Amino acid sequence: MMPGMTDIDLARRILQIRPDIPIILYTGYSSIISEEKAKSIGIREFMLKPLTKKDLATVIRKVLDNKHEI
Repeated sequence: MMPGMTDIDLARRILQIRPDIPIILYTGYSSIISEEKAKSIGIREFMLKPLTKKDLATVIRKVLDNKHEI
């Protein structure tokens, strides 16, 4: 998070500048945003805390290996 903005606001701003950048939302606040909403704005993966380092590494690898069209 950034001061004065939510993680969703930050993701939207980043995607305005660079729509191809892969964003993973890793949150403990599932009541604020759903996976469907996150993906609809361009977030590649949605993960809920807690999870293991292995699970996090797997998702990062998946996102980096996946080629998305802009």
